[in-house]
Amino acid sequence: MNAKILIVEDEAALATTLEDRLRKEGYLVSTARDGVSGLDMATSEPFELIILDLMLPGQSGLTICQTLREHGSHTPILMLTARRQTIDKVIGLRTGADDYVTKPFQMAELLARIDALLRRSVQGIGMAAVRHQFGTLRVDLRRAEVLRDGQLIAMSAKEFQLLRYFIEHRGDTLSRDELLREVWGYEAMPSSRTVDVHVAGLRQKIEKDPKNPQFILTVVGLGYKFAG
Repeated sequence: MNAKILIVEDEAALATTLEDRLRKEGYLVSTARDGVSGLDMATSEPFELIILDLMLPGQSGLTICQTLREHGSHTPILMLTARRQTIDKVIGLRTGADDYVTKPFQMAELLARIDALLRRSVQGIGMAAVRHQFGTLRVDLRRAEVLRDGQLIAMSAKEFQLLRYFIEHRGDTLSRDELLREVWGYEAMPSSRTVDVHVAGLRQKIEKDPKNPQFILTVVGLGYKFAG
């Protein structure tokens, strides 16, 4: 198995022990010793699993976990902590952690948890591709459902098709002509106002501040870009 794992742990001895053992198990391992560098690595490199300590210098594990989930990351997170209180476990899981192990732990137990999370992740790849989370906005492409702050948003079929195209090409600058061709099926139109009207309607529904959008951005002179 060559799954790539990120360990974010400030205890040097434990981090070294985990790194050595996981490499012996065949995993590709990277390590960060503080919250800031851990978050930077987690957002700049692809990992199949993140082992995340709760208490970290710079940024806490809870903050890192929440930030990753708010930015749409589906990477499984296994949280480590020396705390035993139930409330910490509940907060960690509600923040987006997939599992939770309390220190001190048996290495065999940790390896079993890692194996289970990786297997579940592989099985869920198909669903992850159709379910997206952007902050408080959740989009289920299979069910054609969009929720903001947990509330279902009513959309026309064309609005949803446009949102889907944006999500599937997020980060790309999309011209009005491309959107007309791919979403509406028009090869040419005398005006691209149709796109602008639908984008404005989408912004009203999914943006907290439609006048200052954070998801559907205007690229002046070129078109639009989804920045989720």
